[in-house]
Amino acid sequence: MAAPPQDLRDVLEEALGRFAVPELTRSVQSIIAQYREGFDRAAPVLGSETAVAAYAAYRMPATYAAVRTALHHVAALAPGFAPETHVDVGGGTGSAIWAAGDVWPTLRQVSVLEQSPSAIGFGKRLAKRSPTAAVREARWQQVVIDRAVPKPPADLVTMSYALGELSPAAQEDVVRSLAKDARVLVIVEPGTPAGHARITAARDLLIELGAHVVAPCPHDRECSIRGAQDWCHFSVRLNRGALHRQIKDGTLSFEDEKFSYIAVSAERWPRAESRVLRHPQKRKGLVMLRLCTDEGQVADLTVSKRQGETYRAAREVAWGDEWLPREQDGRATTDATR
Repeated sequence: MAAPPQDLRDVLEEALGRFAVPELTRSVQSIIAQYREGFDRAAPVLGSETAVAAYAAYRMPATYAAVRTALHHVAALAPGFAPETHVDVGGGTGSAIWAAGDVWPTLRQVSVLEQSPSAIGFGKRLAKRSPTAAVREARWQQVVIDRAVPKPPADLVTMSYALGELSPAAQEDVVRSLAKDARVLVIVEPGTPAGHARITAARDLLIELGAHVVAPCPHDRECSIRGAQDWCHFSVRLNRGALHRQIKDGTLSFEDEKFSYIAVSAERWPRAESRVLRHPQKRKGLVMLRLCTDEGQVADLTVSKRQGETYRAAREVAWGDEWLPREQDGRATTDATR
């Protein structure tokens, strides 16, 4: 289970306390409808204080969990990466800066670029209660995210769940702008076919611009997962608080947030040798893994109990983790599916 830090949960709950639950619920249903049916770009999603509060209640825990998972994958590949500057573009109420501050306590200077003044006000109030100095002292700037993004150079640049809110014509220009003067760029989108398509298009463009893929892909080759029949995405399970269950009219104490992402760097980084693309399938004495390999293929690997250490590792590995090939002693079978 993943959950935002207690500090964020406490301050979020306190900030939401002045809104009536039925009011938040109505706003959440409106936001859900916009995500499902497409955005009216003439009417901002976060156009009022109530809409911002509803969005924060509904989306901040899940966005935090997805972004933190993606950033954790990046950090695991290069423990020596210690960013000091972070720019979050289309930052909403600040989920990504809380996540980055948790992964990298080395951050010293944080900027959030957001076009909704209501979201900026709400996010600032939350950030002031963060235990991380860089988050508390973050600079919030109201900007229109369209074509050129007026951001400073930074060690880390993030954009989460915002690319799809832009017009198709603007997305390519925004990705170009995000990559400029960024040591590491991480873009996160919903784990849907459409979200994966946006991530794939961004990945293709970034490689064309000379960037090197860091994660999740273990290669810079063309993505072999294309089309509506399959898409590359990952999942993180998070706890739902009482208010979260109320406003979403949910009964389960948890939810699974599915997301797609791409992380690139202007420099060459260590990369995973392969990445687990689905929940491992476990049978008696067997574990079946679907992997993206460093050769650019999707392959199915079956690991047998007779393989000892490799089998124990396969029992522990999770969807989205790096898979380090071990001595297979001839008993594992690999089938390239693409």
